[in-house]
Amino acid sequence: METKLEPALYVTATPIGNLGDITARAREVLCRVDQVAAEDTRHTAPLLRHIGSRARLLAAHEHNEEEAAQRIIAHLQQGEAVALVSDAGTPAVSDPGARIVARVRAAGLRVVPLPGPCAAIAALSASGICAPHWLFYGFLPAREKALEAALAELAALAELRALPCALIFHEAPHRIVATVHAMEKAFGGTRRIVLAREISKLFETIHAAPLAEAATWLEADPQRQKGEFVLILDAPEASTENPLEESERVLRILLSAGLPLKQAVALTREIAGGNKNALYAQALELKEKQDMQDG
Repeated sequence: METKLEPALYVTATPIGNLGDITARAREVLCRVDQVAAEDTRHTAPLLRHIGSRARLLAAHEHNEEEAAQRIIAHLQQGEAVALVSDAGTPAVSDPGARIVARVRAAGLRVVPLPGPCAAIAALSASGICAPHWLFYGFLPAREKALEAALAELAALAELRALPCALIFHEAPHRIVATVHAMEKAFGGTRRIVLAREISKLFETIHAAPLAEAATWLEADPQRQKGEFVLILDAPEASTENPLEESERVLRILLSAGLPLKQAVALTREIAGGNKNALYAQALELKEKQDMQDG
């Protein structure tokens, strides 16, 4: 007879496509917990049947997280074990669950992570991108203006060398073409992008191209626009400028953006290094030139 699982919230990663990707530990826990808190119970029920789990299901999605958290805490305090799952992949990573985890931890109850499938990591591992650092952004804003503003901010940080890493995004099929066009506008056409769709599923596709060619590739075949996407934008090339040229470039950008002289100098020291007094003198000279040009 199996021993009863310790009362805890088991944050359980589930397959993102291929059911064979479920870990042995996830299978065991899902079969032994008392409750499974699921983003969509209709989606999770077939998985539980597939592995032979008889755990009871309770709904825990973005619209009821606070209520679900209180129900889960009550179950845990009664000595039950609860698994938390999303529709696919790792809960609380671009999926509901973070608030539930926070409430359970705040109640002094145990939270146990069960590592497993993650679309972003799977795509990155097969991308061929060699950047030593990466930033997981998740889903970009859906509205056009907000999307453009978010990408413009990221592009500005990249230009300042303040974001020297690959960028990883999730995107839905109905927005994929518009998003890639917006990325090209923000970052330019030479930056390399990897489009990974339907990871671990039948029509899995991983395609790399310069941003200038990505939208054309997508539009060449409507089938390429279907499925859930992970987009990986390669890191910007390392600067070959000398320190003086680099500090001047950064100062120009910051002053053109309207930052006060003192703030522009402070940020330039953080980004490009350099002597504070020398940077201030350089900034004054650039500001005078800009004022003359504007006048």
